[in-house]
Amino acid sequence: MDNYILNYPNNKLIKNQTSSILSNSDSLKFHQSLKGYNKSQLHELPELSKVLNISNLLVKDESSRFGLNAFKALGASYAVSQILKKKPNVSAFCTATDGNHGRALAWSAELYKKKCIVFVPKDTSDLRIEAISNHGAKVEKLNLNYEDTCKHALEMSLKMNWELVQDASWINYELIPAYIMSGYLTHLSEMEDTINRLNKPNFDIVFLQCGVGSWAASCIWYYLNRYGKNRPKIIIVEPVESSGVFESFKKGKRISPDGSLKTIMAGLNCGIPSKSAWSIIKNGCDGFMKITDNEVMSSMRLFHKPLKKDSKIISGESGAAGLAGLIKCLNDKEAEGLNKHIGLDENSRVLVFNTEGDTDARSFQEIIKN
Repeated sequence: MDNYILNYPNNKLIKNQTSSILSNSDSLKFHQSLKGYNKSQLHELPELSKVLNISNLLVKDESSRFGLNAFKALGASYAVSQILKKKPNVSAFCTATDGNHGRALAWSAELYKKKCIVFVPKDTSDLRIEAISNHGAKVEKLNLNYEDTCKHALEMSLKMNWELVQDASWINYELIPAYIMSGYLTHLSEMEDTINRLNKPNFDIVFLQCGVGSWAASCIWYYLNRYGKNRPKIIIVEPVESSGVFESFKKGKRISPDGSLKTIMAGLNCGIPSKSAWSIIKNGCDGFMKITDNEVMSSMRLFHKPLKKDSKIISGESGAAGLAGLIKCLNDKEAEGLNKHIGLDENSRVLVFNTEGDTDARSFQEIIKN
């Protein structure tokens, strides 16, 4: 089971600063106040469900969020709003990104007419850089991987007195990542009138793609906080070549991934897991798994070319990772132990998130035409 790990979590939420901020989040109300806010769609795909031999497949689709094609706007915008409440005279915001978070921060800074400086790692595509620059941010591409780019952004922020808005936490840097995680709660709250019912959700299993882990942890925190022992089963999905959470769990401590870091899933191609996210993930998920680029490309095509009357979904490389995880579990004999552990069978109702649309349009077109 090289691609799968079973977890037996304690399902406990640690009382700390992050949990307190998440508990007091008013992100849905904040986002509803922004121009261009619309609740993202929740699709049911009955035809694909039949093919996969499960009871129901649900997709929360973030591909058109605020016109930025990704869920990241939820976290960055909420964090910026909270920072400016305490520090209205911030001169500039700064971050490191592999694409979506940087664009989200640039868009958020633009809302408040603030400067934004974004550092990107060496493999960032020109289209992703252009998308960030279009919001007025200064973008600098470094000959570094994601983790080292984050270190550079921290150093420059300290030197230049910029406000660092990073979606990963470490010792003595947990407040702003907690604000970002709080912002992500919006798209979970949006489902409280549909599948996130009060006492028990109307689905059984959720597959969550994972980079540094902040988004996945916010989802896990939500389900633990809302449902406790009645929460859905939760599986973490990462790229084979960049699986920091998977490898950290095997080692029993947070470590940087030791893969090649070569993957088309740019939004998941990250370094050491976020400190705050790590404790939530290991206490509240049921397993970890790894997927390949080919597996996620296949899922992108399934979304793009729907069966019969299923909805067409525009999904980027990181966006389709949850679906790829589900399909791999259903088709891979090595996953039988994990499937039994989470009860994945013909009666299962499964939720996945499409976390991004065609954020790199050129790459997207190359993938779906094959």
